[in-house]
Amino acid sequence: MREVFRNELDDLATQLVGMSTKVLEAIRLANQSLHSNDLELAEQVIEADSVIDNMQFTLDQQAAEMLALQAPVAADLRAVIGSLRMSASLERMGDLARHIAQQVRIRYPESAIPDLFEPTFVRMGESGEKIAEATQSLLSNPGLSAVPTINSIDEELDELHLSVFGKLGEAPAGSLAPRHIADVTLLSRYYERFGDHAVSVSQKVEYLLTGNWEPYLSKK
Repeated sequence: MREVFRNELDDLATQLVGMSTKVLEAIRLANQSLHSNDLELAEQVIEADSVIDNMQFTLDQQAAEMLALQAPVAADLRAVIGSLRMSASLERMGDLARHIAQQVRIRYPESAIPDLFEPTFVRMGESGEKIAEATQSLLSNPGLSAVPTINSIDEELDELHLSVFGKLGEAPAGSLAPRHIADVTLLSRYYERFGDHAVSVSQKVEYLLTGNWEPYLSKK
């Protein structure tokens, strides 16, 4: 019975890696569609989001059954509950990639990014991909070494998010239409939240490895 349970825990971990891999693919394609104004790529991201949603449903259903039938305690209970919470964060990261792609679709054939903001969003896209890569790596090979990297990239995204508002304030009067302001504000927020959810995943891994809530609470 114990071996069966351990196999089920391993399967949850494998599913989380699969979700993080799909999220990494989604943000890469969303970035490409945004900067090349590629409607076809944007549609791919939007349609593929249902795959991540279904992966979350499958994982959560399995985890709920394990809680009901196996009644795990201590570290095993943390692992099952942590898997549930991490799947929610990964699903939300997939949603945010979809939101970026949807913004491309809404504005097409016009670009969703005014020229003034292109360099900033190139950097945000790069940071988004890096933090998705670090998250996928963390789940593939759990350990604490990737946690500072994820936190550092999240801080970069926070700073870039704030810089968007600075550029909005510096833009000459009348140079930006209301739709431009709405677009860059939304897109910046999507990237900033993408980083926050990656940090949430890393915090859950850190908690599972150490059993210590203190690092998690200090970052709230």
